[in-house]
Formats: sequence, structure tokens, C-alpha cells
Amino acid sequence: MSQKRTSSTKYTPQPTSNAFTYVLAAIALVAVIIVVVVAIMWQRGGAEPRNDGYGSVNNPAVELTVLDDGVVQLGDPASGSVVDIFEDPMCPFCSELEVLHGQELAQKIDDDELTVRYHLLVLPGLDAASASGNYSSRAVAASHCVADSENAIVYSAFHATLFSEEFQPAENGDTDRTDAELADMARASGAGDTTADCITSGAMTATAAADADTARAALSASGAAGTPGVLVDGALVDALGDSGWVEAITPTS
Repeated sequence: MSQKRTSSTKYTPQPTSNAFTYVLAAIALVAVIIVVVVAIMWQRGGAEPRNDGYGSVNNPAVELTVLDDGVVQLGDPASGSVVDIFEDPMCPFCSELEVLHGQELAQKIDDDELTVRYHLLVLPGLDAASASGNYSSRAVAASHCVADSENAIVYSAFHATLFSEEFQPAENGDTDRTDAELADMARASGAGDTTADCITSGAMTATAAADADTARAALSASGAAGTPGVLVDGALVDALGDSGWVEAITPTS
């Protein structure tokens, strides 16, 4: 009678995963990340400035009007669409908006195809995140000084620099911009001594603070989740997610 073959060695199941499996999983994860990044970059037009090289507003016929509550309007609303932009001088996404679309907007303003209304406001958390604790407030006051005394060309250049990556202070940074630096930047944008003195003396501080509060309330009422809040003819647009939002604005006249 035959006997069953037995073994003194216990069978131990081997794991189905091994080093090669982990390598394949890592490669797949990297591929997914690359696809997501490429999709985001494609959606945002590669994060490249639109109409790069144009610069800020340069048409002397463009009108600058300071509306109620300190809103700065560049252009004639009767000639086309109206773009409302709500922004805080410390907001990094507002800087991104200016870098990506500022020149594109400037040309459309120059070509009398649209009007832009700038609503500068102060978000308390961002103000406190500046080294001085009040940079946004002082920058809004400086913007009021420029708008009160200068033309559209000067204001557009000032605004473009204010939100440029080179000039805007970093959140929670060790330093920010002094009033003297804001005044010097305004001069470099074409402003005169009266405007510079207004900035360094803080003459518009109280008015700017009140107007910034009004702008913050208007931003909230618009339905925007935060800054930058952008509306075209009263309708919210995804200004950082849709790279073609400015191009899509067609002249009405």
C-alpha cells in the first residue's frame, strides 16, 4: 500500500506584490500627475502672459474716472463691455491675474472695446500677513492718490507694477513696501510730486479705508468666493481658470 508523500517543510504563501510592482505603481502615479499638470497648464494657456509685450494703457484718449466709493474706471462704458475687478494688493492670485491678463485688458481699453473698473479692497488677513501689518491699506491709499491726480496712462502703469511679481510683497515675508517706495514707484509710472506727497503723507488713508470696506461688501454681494473677483457685464467669470475670458469679450459697438 502506497503512502502519501509528506514534507516537513511548511508552505508559506508568497505576497503578490514585489519591488517591481511598486515601481510600476510609482510610474503610473507620476504619469497621472503629469497628465493633471499638463491639463491645468493647457487650461490656463500655459500660464504665459497674454498679449505679452503690449504693456499698460498708452492711449491718451482713454478716460480715467473716479466713481463713487473710490472705484477707478478706465474707459468709456458706453463703448463696450464693463469688467469689474476686485483685488487686494497683497493677494498673490490678484498678481497672477494682472500678469496673465493685464496687458490683454490694456489693449482692449486702448482700442475702446471695453471698460475696466478697479475695486481695490483690504482683506484683514492679508493686511496682517504683511511685514508692516498694514501694507494692503497703505497700497490702496496710494492707489487713491494716483487716481485722484493722474491720468489713465499713469494709473494703468502704477496698477500693473503694484500687482507685478517683482513689486508685490510676499505673505508673511520679512519686509514689504514703505510709503516712500510706493511713492517712488508712482513717480516711475509717471506721477508727479503732488501724488507722491499724497502717498507719503497718508492723506488718503481714511478715505481709502472706507472705500475698501465698501468694495469688500460689494465683492461679497457679487457671489465671488474671494479675490480676485471678476465680473463681465455683471456676470462672474473664472478669470484664472479660463485663459480665453478676455478674448471672448466682443465689442458691442
